Amino acid sequence: MTKKNILILQILLLNVCFAQQYFDTEKLNKYFDALEVNNKFMGSIAVSKNGEIVYTKTIGFADAENNIKASENSKYRIGSISKMFTSALVFLAIEMEKIVPNQTINKYFPAIINSDKITINQLLSHRSGIHDFTEDKDYSTWNTKAKTENEMIEIIAKAGSDFEPDSKAEYSNSNFILLTYILEKTFNKPYSEIILEYIAKPIGLNNTSLGGRINTKNSECNSYSFTGNWEIESETDISIPLGAGGIISTPTDLVKFSEALFSEKIITKGSLDKMTTIKDNFGMGLFQIPFYDKTAFGHTGGIDGFSSVLCYFPDDKVSYALVSNGANYTSNNISIAVLSAIFSKPYDIPVFTTFEVSPEDLEKYLGIYSSSQIPLKISISKQNKSLFAKATGQAAFLLEPFEKDKFKYDIAGIEIEFIPNDKKMILKQGGGTYNFTKEEQ
Repeated sequence: MTKKNILILQILLLNVCFAQQYFDTEKLNKYFDALEVNNKFMGSIAVSKNGEIVYTKTIGFADAENNIKASENSKYRIGSISKMFTSALVFLAIEMEKIVPNQTINKYFPAIINSDKITINQLLSHRSGIHDFTEDKDYSTWNTKAKTENEMIEIIAKAGSDFEPDSKAEYSNSNFILLTYILEKTFNKPYSEIILEYIAKPIGLNNTSLGGRINTKNSECNSYSFTGNWEIESETDISIPLGAGGIISTPTDLVKFSEALFSEKIITKGSLDKMTTIKDNFGMGLFQIPFYDKTAFGHTGGIDGFSSVLCYFPDDKVSYALVSNGANYTSNNISIAVLSAIFSKPYDIPVFTTFEVSPEDLEKYLGIYSSSQIPLKISISKQNKSLFAKATGQAAFLLEPFEKDKFKYDIAGIEIEFIPNDKKMILKQGGGTYNFTKEEQ
């Protein structure tokens, strides 16, 4: 065997040893098995080290109605992780001298308030002051319908400004919708073609593109919420989020993208330095994600029933991606467990105990509860054998019993205790405790 072959073999062995030495894959597999058996999570993850995939796991269904399981190549909507792609494309356009970072956007969008003051840099760093249209109460009444560019600009312009440009930073999807349109005007082609030509094809992302109507026959996943069973979620029309949240991908493609981005294979070091400069908690198309004494750069995403996270730890050259199309458990806890496995931190496999409550016993909890501590009323209702809670102006969510008179909603970290004889309800969330009283009917 030649010295060259010996060296290649040693490198391969080192890559294998990373997974074996630092990864207790058996424990991590058991962690995901517990989630799957208890209907807590559907989705897929990937971890890479030095550009090599060291762990993948996929559980759940791509199409629950037709009992089609998800695979490693199943494609998920990644939501706002799309902003990392869009930001990279903007920096690429700057490097190609097609646009100037400090130019104002009135050339493109004269109807937008303060467009003569707002720069491309401010759109990238969420410092424009442009209101986030997805926060409007009526957004859910039209987000499933196709919108033209003119219609979207009219919606964004009508929403107005929340603060003076560059006076502070505040997250707004509107910024990246406008950046999408600027890219399309700059390259004179649709965003779907730009993403393929300048990112997906050059670095070999075979399962990444701008989405469309979900097509499960094309290995795309539907999204779901859990209400005793996995129920399909409505589908945002991709003409709305575009480069702010419209890309579909797989976790293996996502870690490949982050490795390429941070190894300067997409944009230059100078551009990457600007992209990762944090001011008021935001970089340009990304932010910092802390884990113990380590810091990653990346983004999270959420659209319909999909949720996602992508992060890159530059000091360790580790990338981690999670994409989910259904969760009955907080994805943050899952990410903490995976990162704990990666970096040899302690974590536990969750135990999901069931506490049986008869449909008749649920009756004593039903009603409308109000509190002097918060303005929201909470309606407690029953569907078949399950208990649901619904706060004012929000969607109903399933309450799972875990002790006598005690229920929880893991995704939001909510615990509710009923005191039926006193017509009281105690809600705990995020370290706060809120006392509710049942209203007389």
